[in-house]
Amino acid sequence: MTDLAAIWVYLSREPLAALTATLLAWVAAQGLARLCRGHPAANPVLFALVILAGGLLLSGVEYRSYFQGAQFVHFLLGPATVALAVPLHAQWRVVRRSAPAAVLSVLCGGAFSAAAGVAIALALRAAPEVTASLAPRSVTTPVAMGIAEQIGGLPSLTAAVVICSGIVGAALGPAVLTLARVRDWRARGLAIGTASHGIGTARAIQANPVAGAFSGLAMGLNALATALLLPLLWRWWMG
Repeated sequence: MTDLAAIWVYLSREPLAALTATLLAWVAAQGLARLCRGHPAANPVLFALVILAGGLLLSGVEYRSYFQGAQFVHFLLGPATVALAVPLHAQWRVVRRSAPAAVLSVLCGGAFSAAAGVAIALALRAAPEVTASLAPRSVTTPVAMGIAEQIGGLPSLTAAVVICSGIVGAALGPAVLTLARVRDWRARGLAIGTASHGIGTARAIQANPVAGAFSGLAMGLNALATALLLPLLWRWWMG
């Protein structure tokens, strides 16, 4: 038992262990999603989070130690985001014709999302740092964490809220849009990308190429607009 414990301590500190655990959790999550026959609520990201969180709690490994080994996956988030330009380029003619309406829709959607997060926090009488953490909740995680830090929020709380928003939007967004009788794939993609950033965009790409392109466009525009405007508006409002 002593030898096994020593081996486990060694492996838990190695980067390869964290990377392997992340990949295995994702493979298992994909399998669970297939067992659920592609149900909208059966999101692989949610399954992977639960598996990894449970594994860390049971093994006693701290998140910081795990993240040190899984940083390579985190690094791939950047190239994966840039790769969203591929479906956008493939649908460029359609995107160009709808550019003015798309920009206006994203600006309105991003503003409403930020205002809704702040309004909920104020209604619940949350602390100022919590309110600031909820403002950039519809922006992709790295950008949202940077914005939260600038306006006095808690980046870790913002990351958790952003991930939850993405999972909920990817799982329930298509059903809500269908109930609202939104049939145009351009509009569906813009809505999902604005509200659910990368996780929603991945879902939109699976559903339809046009929706995926417009979702990627909305994700990028919302991140850019929020990063530029939200800190300025926040300082004006707080000042």
